[in-house]
Amino acid sequence: MILDELHIRDLALIEEAWIELGPGMTVLTGETGAGKTVLLGALKLLLGERADATSVRSGATEALVEGRILTSEGELLVRRRVSADGRSRCTLDGELATVGALAARVGPIVDLHGQHEHQSLLSPSTHVGHLDAWARETVPPTLAAYRAARTAWRVSVAEREDLRRRLDVATVDADRLRRLVAEVAAVDPRPGEDDEIEARMPTLQHAERLSEAASVAATLLRGEGGALDLIAQAGAALGRVAGIDPELDALAAQVVQAEALVDDSGSSARAYRDGVEHDPAALDAAQSRLSALAALKRSYGPALDDVLAAAKDAAAALGSVDDSESALAAAHARVGETQLALEVAARALGDARRVAGPQFAEAVGAVTSELAMEGARLEVAFSELTFDSWTDDGPDRVEFLFSPAPGQPVRPLARIASGGEISRVMLALKGVTSGSDAACVLVFDEVDAGIGGATATAVGARLASLATTRQVIVVTHLAQVAVFADTHLVVQKTIDGGTAMTTVVPVEGESRLSELARMLSGDDSETSRAHAAELLDRAQRR
Repeated sequence: MILDELHIRDLALIEEAWIELGPGMTVLTGETGAGKTVLLGALKLLLGERADATSVRSGATEALVEGRILTSEGELLVRRRVSADGRSRCTLDGELATVGALAARVGPIVDLHGQHEHQSLLSPSTHVGHLDAWARETVPPTLAAYRAARTAWRVSVAEREDLRRRLDVATVDADRLRRLVAEVAAVDPRPGEDDEIEARMPTLQHAERLSEAASVAATLLRGEGGALDLIAQAGAALGRVAGIDPELDALAAQVVQAEALVDDSGSSARAYRDGVEHDPAALDAAQSRLSALAALKRSYGPALDDVLAAAKDAAAALGSVDDSESALAAAHARVGETQLALEVAARALGDARRVAGPQFAEAVGAVTSELAMEGARLEVAFSELTFDSWTDDGPDRVEFLFSPAPGQPVRPLARIASGGEISRVMLALKGVTSGSDAACVLVFDEVDAGIGGATATAVGARLASLATTRQVIVVTHLAQVAVFADTHLVVQKTIDGGTAMTTVVPVEGESRLSELARMLSGDDSETSRAHAAELLDRAQRR
């Protein structure tokens, strides 16, 4: 898989450039300020980095960057447009895509290392990733198991804390719920009981008057000489002339019915009189009961049915509090289990890294020796972190310690390594980890910072070695590095009508010798060309 071609239009100083990148090692050279960083910026756009409207060439409406990546399945066409107003559009194989999709698809293919990436070595937080990448057969599986265990532990902690928060809320409310249940239970109302009592209240309140009225009515209806006797006499009188006149017979029948009705009414009046409760205590009890029910309705009503429903719901909520307490105990146990599993996984990860550390340091040391750092030494130091300080990277702090020369103690890279040494250490790391990731295209910028002479030649040879298995693209100022390239591109800045423009030109043969001579001494003299030819021949014979 290689980046085969790059097309740039209206980006910074570049009006338009078509750049063909072959397999192996490609170098980009040119005078300082010619625009080599623009090419890297174009590549970063294809990797999904943030677009900047100021990068659009002055006078243009948009900048365009296109790349063709050859894969085992065919080719992948990537396009990024950046308009002068800052809007960005991306396509993958002709279809619209998001910047995130672009980064996800192209990012893993191209690994770009500039001065910023070199300086990242000064931060110990980046070191563990290099160790893990090298120990790809032993550490990554244990790291994956550790992260899975850590995720399970974090989930169990989150579940426990969520339960605890909900239980705290329920507990704060539990006292109110208990009071509600207790108050309702103390009164123990029945559905509709308040309506029943209110219906009885008039009878209880006026029992004496009602009894007296019923007694008078019973006497007048059925008492001696009362209505029943008089009606009976009327009926007897009509009965003596029965059968003579049908009209009078009909009247006699009505009298008979009236006699029966009066008899029943009198009996009912007597029964009502006998049934009326003359009990002041019963009235007091009913009034007290009605008052208790009214108090419940004021607090939890408005209706008695609402009171009963509130009591039922409160009892259920209190039951859930009890259930939550049981669940919280189970959650505590789950946290303990997952923490134990995490600690086991952490020990396995730490052991795997501690075994790999010396071997990794030895492998890096072998490469740094090739980069004119004979006797330089790298060590991997481990510091145990407290449990609360563990991260997704593991339970230990991993840091590279470095000694640039024999006899000097190892110290943190940030305190002892020069810029040139940092660049070479990074190159050594890429050398030992180059087969451990998905990146097929390695891009190096400023890898030759702070070096020259034999050291530069060693760096060039190492880059060429990487290029035997990956496509390597290098931006360099050193002829000792450029001579190892399979493809040599020169970035030139020209002035056309007062406007600066950048072009990219491939060089071969004599034109390449001229560029190498310029890089060596700033001119194209015979001496410089002879030196360039010697370097080129020596590199090609390696």
